[in-house]
Amino acid sequence: MKRTLLTAALVAGLSTTALPTVLLAQDVSGTLVLYTSQPNEDAQKTVDAFMAKYPEVEVEWFREGTTKVMAKLLAEFEAGQPQPDVLLIADMVTMESLEADGRLMAYTDADTSAYDPALMDDEGHYFSTKLITTGIIYNTEAPMVPTSYADLLKPEAKGMIAMPSPLTSGAATIHMAALTADPSLGWAFYEGLAEQGANPQGGNGGTYNAIAGGEKLYGFVVDFLPIREKMNGAPVEFVFPEEGVSAVTEPVAILSTAQNPDAAKAFVDFLISEEGQQLASEMGYLPAHPAVSPPEGFPSLDEIKLMGFDPAAALANDQDNKERFVEIFGG
Repeated sequence: MKRTLLTAALVAGLSTTALPTVLLAQDVSGTLVLYTSQPNEDAQKTVDAFMAKYPEVEVEWFREGTTKVMAKLLAEFEAGQPQPDVLLIADMVTMESLEADGRLMAYTDADTSAYDPALMDDEGHYFSTKLITTGIIYNTEAPMVPTSYADLLKPEAKGMIAMPSPLTSGAATIHMAALTADPSLGWAFYEGLAEQGANPQGGNGGTYNAIAGGEKLYGFVVDFLPIREKMNGAPVEFVFPEEGVSAVTEPVAILSTAQNPDAAKAFVDFLISEEGQQLASEMGYLPAHPAVSPPEGFPSLDEIKLMGFDPAAALANDQDNKERFVEIFGG
């Protein structure tokens, strides 16, 4: 692509210093193919906002959960016909697996200067677009107000804990990796949860329903479910524990086989711009950009402690972690 642009400039009699470092909207056109795990409504809003900014681009998109998106994409890799230009999926660990296989294009010119470097791939292969944290949820009728993960091991919580399974939920997988890597918690914490009678199953929605309905009183869940529903009168509270929270960051990446890399780069630029981050906030998610205000009910980014997380290590340890989990809780 750089060679093509350079040739065009020389033919036009321009010096290379006249080339723009960022493509303008009128320079980006054609079809952009997006595969995403965003909810349908969010995906449509994202696509509509991008196309309003880049009117010469037509976005074709496919939406499913990250597991199904990856199954479709892996089948396309196997057939030698990957379709998407760009991916917008749940987690960095999946992106790490694609990067390790050489499936992602490095976009080193993307402006990530405002962001926490831990949220971005240091080689520019993927870019976090929001923070969907996992912390503690409790029912307001609970006898104890937890402030740390250790509180869930107290007698008041015995038999009253619900949590999503990392065998089902990507957010729960990352939460498990973050907590078990923390020296103050480790696998002893999960063994303690098992002794408390916790029975991890399903996803975040089922966990939220169990606690909001009073069947259970404490658990782990992604932030936006209780924060949004509390404002609608649900008897729940969300706690950012003192040890910190894990986060799914919904990263975006360009495939190395992208047919329209210019439009793909423009899509990345849009999502990590303040405009794109404001859109994430308006959708009800915590933006990853520190200058963009969070939605109602969320603390500001500088008030949230993120637990340490190494996506490459999480990828390498993923199978062992899940086998350890099954040993503790059963399949």
